Amino acid sequence: MVDVFSGRLLMNKDGHLVDPEEALQNKIVGLYFSAAWCSLCREFTPTLCDFYSELVEEAPSPAPFEIVFISSDRSSEEMVDYMQETHGDWLALPFHDPFKHELKKKYNITAIPKLVIVKQTGEVITDKGRKHIRERGLNCFRNWVEGANVFENFCT
Repeated sequence: MVDVFSGRLLMNKDGHLVDPEEALQNKIVGLYFSAAWCSLCREFTPTLCDFYSELVEEAPSPAPFEIVFISSDRSSEEMVDYMQETHGDWLALPFHDPFKHELKKKYNITAIPKLVIVKQTGEVITDKGRKHIRERGLNCFRNWVEGANVFENFCT
């Protein structure tokens, strides 16, 4: 995943720039294509926030997982407000980074919300992350880990 964002910076919820090499190393990444104006996105985001919190922030041993928000908002202000109001403490591609268009094309994003779960290489584990979380909750992460083929003896 580090390769996908090589030479770019991500930002955290507070607006600080983050080096993706450090933040995403050895993690399964959920690319979250979403926007504040999208009602389905606003409906799913709290569920994703809870999932992330339970998996990463509240677990005794945090799972090797990170979310990168790829915005389809109409302005950077709208994106920042959406992140601060409803997002978990995850990362985002800055609004003005044109790379978001390449990512949408690479991962065949034709509608939002879309949660694409990827390996370190950027290869897709599943493009049905939203469906998996809704149907299986935290249990879906174990399947993603197995699909990533990068972690051994991990228990959720």
